[in-house]
Amino acid sequence: MNPLSDVIDSLGATSVWTYLTLFLASSLLMIWRLEALLKHGMEGTALGTLVMPYCSGLGNLIFVALIASKKDSGDEVLTNCLVNNVTNLTLILALPALVWGLQLSGEKKSTDSKSGGKKKSAKASDGTERRLNQLSLLLTLAAVVFFSGVTWALGADGKLDASDGLVLVALFLFWQCFQVYDVLKHNLRQRQRFGPLFYLDVFIVLLGAGGLYSSIDWLVAWLSGQQGEFINAKNIGWLSGWLMVLPNALLAFFYAARNRADIAYASQVGDGHICIPLCLGLSALIHPLTLPRFFETGIGILIGAAVVHALCVAFADGLPRWMGWPLLAGYAWFLSAGLSG
Repeated sequence: MNPLSDVIDSLGATSVWTYLTLFLASSLLMIWRLEALLKHGMEGTALGTLVMPYCSGLGNLIFVALIASKKDSGDEVLTNCLVNNVTNLTLILALPALVWGLQLSGEKKSTDSKSGGKKKSAKASDGTERRLNQLSLLLTLAAVVFFSGVTWALGADGKLDASDGLVLVALFLFWQCFQVYDVLKHNLRQRQRFGPLFYLDVFIVLLGAGGLYSSIDWLVAWLSGQQGEFINAKNIGWLSGWLMVLPNALLAFFYAARNRADIAYASQVGDGHICIPLCLGLSALIHPLTLPRFFETGIGILIGAAVVHALCVAFADGLPRWMGWPLLAGYAWFLSAGLSG
């Protein structure tokens, strides 16, 4: 069933640490080649909103498939998605903001070696690019609020059924069509094309995806068999949600340290669209989902965080360092609501 797991087992290296290492190594492999996509016709914000979400959110999609294959109720998927999205927009963006700050104006600037009209033109071009990135982020954050609000409305009856799932998947597909159009329009204007190296990097990313599948498949099975006080099958939604946040954290810290707040921001916000609405929609299509008691709190914090980020992007050109503390407080509130009782 899982050739890579068979190889690991034949080497006598089967352990939770082996598969955690495989999970992180596969994620890093994808990040490494995603960086190369910037040079092959994919600009920064498009990379963050269109390509990276599928890679950082791939673990969540695999989790949906694994839960469906085991014919479980799928309620763990809803917890997994809430944990993933709330953690992305609070904890994962708050920590790099506290360390480096997430200022869109900190992106690459024109060099001082240029002179006269060329230098002025380069500055104007950089300013236009930053403004476009800002508008793209605002649109993506608006989509988070919209998708989360629609999910809350569909779940007003206490569950998400197949018809609700169809609506969520349709919303996601429409959003992705818009994103693809935006990327193609950008490349047409810049006269860029996806060359052979672009598709080679996509192939390497797919290899990393295979490693992710093998590691998540084994780790989910391992968690399901645990009998610890917290590490057990009952809490698999929380545990898997935190596990799948790790690639997102690597992306955020990597690009924040490189002063690319546009990609750090967009990768976290865009990843949320994979969970809500895609993962929830797919899971609801397979089996009705019962909403957990902290659903409204989680959705409320998610919408509130998205609004805060939108205001910061619009009026502060990014996330000021001090805003990291309120976001951490929001995450603590979410943990308290979800884990108490």
